[in-house]
Amino acid sequence: MKAKGTFTLLLTLVIAVGLSFVSYMGIDANHSLSARNIQQGLDLSGGVYIVYEADKEDVTPEEMQAAVSLIQGRLDWNGWTEAEVAQEGDKRIRVDIPGVENAEQAIQEIGQTAQLSFLDEAGAVLLTGDMVKDASKQVGAMQDGGTAEPYVALEFNDEGKARFAEATKNNIGKRIAIVMDDEIISAPVVQAAITDGHASITGQFSGESAEELASLIRAGSLPFNLNVIQMQNVGARLGADALQSGIIAGAIGLALVLLFMLVVYKLLGVAADIALIIYVALELILLNGLNITLTLPGIAGIVLSVGMAVDANVVIFERLKEELMEGKTLRLAIKNGFSRALPAILDGNVTTLIAAAILFFLGSGTVKGFATTLMMGIIISMFTALVVTRVIVYAMMHGGMHHPKYYGMRRK
Repeated sequence: MKAKGTFTLLLTLVIAVGLSFVSYMGIDANHSLSARNIQQGLDLSGGVYIVYEADKEDVTPEEMQAAVSLIQGRLDWNGWTEAEVAQEGDKRIRVDIPGVENAEQAIQEIGQTAQLSFLDEAGAVLLTGDMVKDASKQVGAMQDGGTAEPYVALEFNDEGKARFAEATKNNIGKRIAIVMDDEIISAPVVQAAITDGHASITGQFSGESAEELASLIRAGSLPFNLNVIQMQNVGARLGADALQSGIIAGAIGLALVLLFMLVVYKLLGVAADIALIIYVALELILLNGLNITLTLPGIAGIVLSVGMAVDANVVIFERLKEELMEGKTLRLAIKNGFSRALPAILDGNVTTLIAAAILFFLGSGTVKGFATTLMMGIIISMFTALVVTRVIVYAMMHGGMHHPKYYGMRRK
């Protein structure tokens, strides 16, 4: 039993060191899963943020989603793949573009409205996006006996219906290109004249790609303009200083917590410290592995969840000491200590998790960054406190460290 306890303790230490190494160095030449590769938000890496507002009173969710798709597409076409686009409220869209220094230039590159057109093979404009009434993803069989597959359904207004009927009549067997901002987003072959104002774009679509194409087409026929109501540059130097300050604050806080647990809880503090190191390493690895954008409030969420992770261990250890004071054996005290602490830990963490989830779904920008790291930290901290710490404490007991004085208490 002693050998098993010693082996478990050594294995836990190896895991803690291994996770720490991965979180610092990564697992390959690209430093995958390393903290240095964590995607940084605008407030840390510098860049610009822009807030657009629709100049229409009643905007439908579909129209706003189309506008988001429009802006995201333009960002991708300009090579700003790290940029983020998110809807704020009912009429606003926020755009964060890391690494860009000139907000006005970014606005010019993104533009405010889409230019959608349908061109024949000679490049002549057959009809424009404002003649498209609706575009949507559908799933169905295009031929009798065929298999159901995703496609994009188009509906034209009265002018578009007449223009499209004439265009398809004159281009049977030829391609009509659907072009937005000089980029061809689809070029289907006309099979027959279409006179009912409805058309279908078929091809090797997945459900996601069909919805994306439909959103792009809807964006080209937005019945409103997007006006810039706010823009701001965030200097790269300011972001670097904020990141360095956040890292220093986090490191100091972690070191003080580790020292406090050692001084107050002795051997139990060692168990808590090992679990806490595993917790921090896991959080850094998951931030990279899940491509979560880290913001300055996100760092605050990590630091806060570190405190909550230690708080869970404190509750467990105090219950364990109460059991020892009542004269229970160490094995029974450990078992009862974890069992008695479980309801309080779950209640405290679940209520905080609910609050963080509300912040995530109703908040925006950096508020979401704080909520994301806090939620992830809570989940990981419960695992390390209830599982990792338990394994370490039992391993210490089985390894021969079973006298109550090692755990900060003496029997009465």
